[in-house]
Amino acid sequence: MKLKEFAAQIGLSPTTVSRALSGYPEVSDATRRRVEEEAIRLGYRPNINAVRLATGRAGAIGIVMSQAGQHQFSEFMIGMAERLSKNDIDILVTPMAQDGSRDELQIYRRLAESRRVDAIVVHSPKPDDPRIALLSKLKMPFLVHGRSHTKIAHAWLDIDNEDAIRRATNHLLDLGHKQIGMLNGPTGLTFTRDRASGHRMALEQRGLGYRDDLVLHGEFTDEIGFRNAMRLLSRQDPPTAILAGSMMTALGVYRAARSLGLSVGSDLSVVAHDDVFPFLTAENMAPPLSTTRSSLRSAGGRVAELVMRLLSGSDASEIGELWPTELILRDSSRPIKEGGKE
Repeated sequence: MKLKEFAAQIGLSPTTVSRALSGYPEVSDATRRRVEEEAIRLGYRPNINAVRLATGRAGAIGIVMSQAGQHQFSEFMIGMAERLSKNDIDILVTPMAQDGSRDELQIYRRLAESRRVDAIVVHSPKPDDPRIALLSKLKMPFLVHGRSHTKIAHAWLDIDNEDAIRRATNHLLDLGHKQIGMLNGPTGLTFTRDRASGHRMALEQRGLGYRDDLVLHGEFTDEIGFRNAMRLLSRQDPPTAILAGSMMTALGVYRAARSLGLSVGSDLSVVAHDDVFPFLTAENMAPPLSTTRSSLRSAGGRVAELVMRLLSGSDASEIGELWPTELILRDSSRPIKEGGKE
């Protein structure tokens, strides 16, 4: 079925139908819903090449993928893909070498200037991220997954990392733990700083000092989680509880505890930030893991929706969402043992 035929059947002009299906802001929500419902009922699918020619859009969203955190990245991508597929929008993934052999800003510049994408999603921002300045200068629409404190207006979606870790730390303090280790993300990133801020805030509110020697940084992988947990637990005065930056990090913490003959939940309490992986659930760990819950797949879907709003004409300064997290308590975090070192 051609566009003119479909438009005639539902009593609208071809222009209105085309704009409704392409997400233009001048089309009302009611009209857009009607066109989408009729398209499903009549089995109409627009000619993608014709739509892209008419709108001047590439029909793709760009993302630069680092080699680290691939499990987290894949969940986010699934969420984006599920949402974008409804509008026949593709995702163009550009890999970034782990060894830094390719300049990151040049990768973003090349992607923006290639005309192969209509917008770019920026991951793991820094407080004053140069990628934001670059994309703004190039007038390339973009959305930040996370937050940056730059003065340049930009669209963003983030979780409340500071509050998540503050609540997790308070939970451990309520259980009597005063010596708490923390396996945080790489230094220099906004979310890493926010999580450290939440940890510091909770400790200082209880009259305790922030311990730099109990906070280690690294990518959220099982192996790095294991190494850093071993460093903490092999001290002469090891922590009685550990905050793990992700589920993958928590796997490493559990492995380190087992190798040292420690029982998670009894000898060592653990709370992790949970990215809700379908292949790794907190409930099925032994013991079940206490977490601050946040779904990367849901975030990916919402980012896709916000990018489409951006492309439909919404101002970047009007798009910003801060998601709360939920603290789920399970058997991995328990009161400190009588006579436990503090």
